[in-house]
Amino acid sequence: MKKKLITSLIYSTFALSSLSHAMTALDDQELSNIDGQALLSMEYTQGYSAVDNNGQNIDQSNVGFYKLGLEAEMELNANIKKLQLGCGGVNNSISSGCDIDIDHISLSGLPTNSNYTSDDRAATSALLSNPFVELAIKNPKSASTREVMGFRLSAEKISGLMTLGTSNEVDSNGNGVPNGINSFSGYMKTKTASGTAITAERYMTYADTNREIEGEVKGSLLSSSCGGLNICLDIGYKSTDYNLKLESTTAPFTIESTVVSGTRLKDVELKGYGTVGTLNFSGPLKAKVLNLLNLDKQVTGNITGLTTDITVNQNLGLIHALYLNNPASLSLQAQQILWPGASVAANKGWWLAMEDEVDLGSLSPTTKVEITNEVLKQTIDGINKDLTDNPRLCGNLLTGCIGGSALAVGNIAMTTMLDFPLTNLTLQGQNFRSNCFGGLKFC
Repeated sequence: MKKKLITSLIYSTFALSSLSHAMTALDDQELSNIDGQALLSMEYTQGYSAVDNNGQNIDQSNVGFYKLGLEAEMELNANIKKLQLGCGGVNNSISSGCDIDIDHISLSGLPTNSNYTSDDRAATSALLSNPFVELAIKNPKSASTREVMGFRLSAEKISGLMTLGTSNEVDSNGNGVPNGINSFSGYMKTKTASGTAITAERYMTYADTNREIEGEVKGSLLSSSCGGLNICLDIGYKSTDYNLKLESTTAPFTIESTVVSGTRLKDVELKGYGTVGTLNFSGPLKAKVLNLLNLDKQVTGNITGLTTDITVNQNLGLIHALYLNNPASLSLQAQQILWPGASVAANKGWWLAMEDEVDLGSLSPTTKVEITNEVLKQTIDGINKDLTDNPRLCGNLLTGCIGGSALAVGNIAMTTMLDFPLTNLTLQGQNFRSNCFGGLKFC
């Protein structure tokens, strides 16, 4: 057997040497005319003191970074049923659980159209440009004291769709059901996004607001109109007995770019602003006029000019779809480390970072948004000011203002900025297709 193997090797060597394209030596001139690129690259970066985008001063002048990169583009389609990293450990004093705890992660290519199916998605792949492994070494120039402080898996850019969880659903009460992200340690910055909320119809009463509605009406003692000899008087009224139906309306809004950064996060605060469309109202209102007579009217009108200062307290388990086109990395470090090219320093433990802005898609809620009692209280002052500064004409004081059954107050123009808090919205842009062929929910 040994003789046969040696004979075979000798024969193969001679066969290769006889090929017309066998390797030949090149002189310097010939080499200078050749362009090429290595598949693997190695790079060393010396650490230094710097201030990250969170304002943290990071001193790592005694840290060196060794990077082994693959100079290529890789395609990847993957499903991970459960990802748990850093459970217990160094960060357990912050909160119990894991640094990263995510159910049902899928990575695929970006959707090609709005009608794509699960089969379409499963046939695509995310594109990883120049993936690499990087080590952070403390005291890199001392063989006796050097120490590995961290490592990260990364790529210069990842282009694809990452989904988290299996659904974007609501319960029987219309509230979102969190699933996917249970705990997040890392960094990402969302793009400025917009949406349109539809407010739910509701009634406004004194019991809801604990606020009086007050204003003035203008009428004539002698006629049904004012002018000439027909002197008109303004009479004031106040009411704690009203039940006004507020109809549903649209409320376009914009959520500003938001930084999500920290260890073992479970929710995020999103800030934004918007406007409220024409808000029609109608219903009975009873009031005292001049503290003597009763006013009993069926009131109709509308409110315009409301703007909103929006705060959304969003459970991370309701963020399901991340449209990636940016550098991303997964790292583990024994101390806080500002990795080369990173926006903020990674905290000790496991850390998932997406460096450029992440697109969340449309932020329009899938269900109607409730107008809270606190929001109603903020509108009463503006309503009262308009009804007082601009008395509504009601014709004859006795038959039209005090008598009669209807009072059309018309438009109430306001400049009120509402503090509009929202919680755990189920967002249209977070709907997604599974990354599976056929009818499987997760594969």
